[in-house]
Amino acid sequence: MDQLPALPPLPDEGVVIGARPKDWRESVEIAGRALAASGATDAGYAVDMVRMIEEHGPYVVVAPGLALAHARPGPAVRRDGLAIVTLAEPVPFGHPYNDPVCVVLALAGASSARHLQLVAEIANIFNDSDAVTRIAEATTADEIRGILGATAS
Repeated sequence: MDQLPALPPLPDEGVVIGARPKDWRESVEIAGRALAASGATDAGYAVDMVRMIEEHGPYVVVAPGLALAHARPGPAVRRDGLAIVTLAEPVPFGHPYNDPVCVVLALAGASSARHLQLVAEIANIFNDSDAVTRIAEATTADEIRGILGATAS
């Protein structure tokens, strides 16, 4: 049986702690900038992530307090990538049960198959109901990497 690959690296550039966005769009844009800063995507990916939520609603709010922002693989994705943004003040995304969001995890998959594998891997991490709270309260990138089981590079 094939084992799912590990998460992509989470470099310091992919972690933003204590962001203060004015709304959900800005929180996703911050996460998109972190993905771009890590080298995983170009700046257009943030626009794609926002557009997906505008078109399909707050489906990215996958657990209480957690948004898994992503868009389809395409030219804006350079390689698999992960970014985490913790919010100083939670923001509503419009989800009926899981709002407000205090952690935005942005995901980029280089291919459709890899994208689905990464979503599954992330879902396993968040089977631990305390994971969102622990990430939201983290004060360093190393602490977040430890919770996710991710590496820096």
